Amino acid sequence: MEWSNFFYLMFGALLGSFLNVCIVRLPKEESIIWPSSHCRHCNKTLPWYDLIPILSYLYLLGRCQFCKEKISVEYPLIELITAFLALWVFHEFGFRTQGFAYLIFVSALLVTTVIDIHYRIIPDSISIGGTILGFLLSFHFLQISYIDSSLGILLGGGVLFIIAYLYLKFTGREGMGGGDIKLAAMIGAFLGYKFVFLVLFISSIAGSLVGIGLILIQRQDLKSALPFGPFLAVGALSSLFYGEPLLYWLGYF
Repeated sequence: MEWSNFFYLMFGALLGSFLNVCIVRLPKEESIIWPSSHCRHCNKTLPWYDLIPILSYLYLLGRCQFCKEKISVEYPLIELITAFLALWVFHEFGFRTQGFAYLIFVSALLVTTVIDIHYRIIPDSISIGGTILGFLLSFHFLQISYIDSSLGILLGGGVLFIIAYLYLKFTGREGMGGGDIKLAAMIGAFLGYKFVFLVLFISSIAGSLVGIGLILIQRQDLKSALPFGPFLAVGALSSLFYGEPLLYWLGYF
């Protein structure tokens, strides 16, 4: 393995440790800065050597060293996923400002996915904050212009808003939450208007396939709602890394 790849993986794992804090605290509207990391069971402050990504979990055998309660395997899994996402992003966009800009975007998608799965919410601090940040970054640090970003925000949020409104009007049930609409706007801010429909197409296909699969194995019924945020994230990642080939394959351009 090249040293640069090793560095990217380590950087991503450290970032993943911070994302774990965001995932735990943002839904509860807690500060992600203070207090310092602590066990959620016994409230003991964790020393630095208990916070080494992945390795500390393995060394502690997945238990808090103070109260011996189990530590969720989700923590090292998020760190591992973020490590490989960082490697992927830096290889694609370089270890420079643009790479860091897209790593912020990818990190926001990961945090959103996990929170939406657990709590069925998408924090405004991520969706609205990410929309503003994506627009500001588009002036210099993204592969799109600020005009593309502006249109992406309007199109991403606007299309889902119209779909949600029509679904509510004709069925009397809420099919899509405001969090999904704001997340789509954030995705549009980072990817631009060109990829908005591709993101929605991929996310709809992915959501339909998972929904059908759950119905077939009798774990969900037709009235059960799946969180749509994770599928939007899948569509956004696919468009970020493979957008142009996918558009060409689908015959858009």
